[in-house]
Amino acid sequence: MTSPTTTQLRKTALNTVHRRMNAKMVNFGGWDMPVEYSGIVAEHLATRTAAGLFDVSHMGEIMVQGNRALDLVQHVTCNDASKLIVGQAQYSGLMTGHGTFVDDLLVHKISDTHYLLCVNAGNQDQDFEHIQTHNKFGAKLENAGEHYSQLALQGPKALEILQRLTSVPLESIRYYHFVFGPVSGVSCLIARTGYTGEDGFEIYFAPEHSEKLWNDLLEAGTDKGLLPCGLGARNTLRLEAGMCLYGHEIDDTTTPWEAGLGWICKPAKGEFLGRDILVRQKTDGIKRTLVGFEMQDRLIARDGCKISITGHAAGRVTSGSPAPFLKKNIGMAYVPKESNAPGTKITVQIRANQAPARIVSIPFYKRAK
Repeated sequence: MTSPTTTQLRKTALNTVHRRMNAKMVNFGGWDMPVEYSGIVAEHLATRTAAGLFDVSHMGEIMVQGNRALDLVQHVTCNDASKLIVGQAQYSGLMTGHGTFVDDLLVHKISDTHYLLCVNAGNQDQDFEHIQTHNKFGAKLENAGEHYSQLALQGPKALEILQRLTSVPLESIRYYHFVFGPVSGVSCLIARTGYTGEDGFEIYFAPEHSEKLWNDLLEAGTDKGLLPCGLGARNTLRLEAGMCLYGHEIDDTTTPWEAGLGWICKPAKGEFLGRDILVRQKTDGIKRTLVGFEMQDRLIARDGCKISITGHAAGRVTSGSPAPFLKKNIGMAYVPKESNAPGTKITVQIRANQAPARIVSIPFYKRAK
């Protein structure tokens, strides 16, 4: 996530603003993105205790429309989109025929014939092609990412800050629901979702309004402790909250059962890509499972570190870092199913050190309701 930027990188509409604010910029999934402004720890803590504002305009948007739009969404994803009402969103997996992840995504039901899929930045083109390949339903597809900017306002004071800029009664928006309405006079889709473990909102709008909304939100939150945040804090926040990241915890070799995402896998809905394999795996059982762990000393486990249990190779760290709010070093990894109990002692190879750790329940952090 910290490779140097190049002129070939794609840029969000706020790129010049980030550079004017002296953000540290990195190559993330082919995009020139801010990794931090005032520091990852400060931005992480601001989001946990007040609010953080993230430019997530690199995320992809795919429109699925038509009389059989639902049939296509159902065919390529593992969750049951037929349960959605208009104005509701759900977390789901975009599936391969082997029951593994092409990507994870959010499915928004705009109408009975119109769905908005929000997908990961580096995957949007391949996701679109994958869905298009499996579109046997005649649905209309649009790779619409260039028509949207997206800002994420997250934290316990996010609602109070955003309410200053909109007439929409935000308190009435339930978690994982959305409405259309104005923010600072700009037409937006306002969704109460997030990737930090906090309450908050993700706002979709036309890119030409990006600088106005960014500045207005920062100004509205100045007295509430709002900070602009980069992808560094976004990553440590999601890890504390035990949320999977594509390319780390989930990819085209992992299934929902293995990743602890059985709650988004609904074989009972009927046919979808990979269903038969997933049903068989559910019956036969899995051989590995995703777990969380805490380091027992000051060393930090990083992505890719080898893990052993009772002296035997057991897997690798999928994500590892300090947890700024919890003040401990944490990580996630796949281990054999029989060794996944909380309290199990594991060893993480960190350079020349064999560092002790123990398996714990995830999420590591859960906000108070």
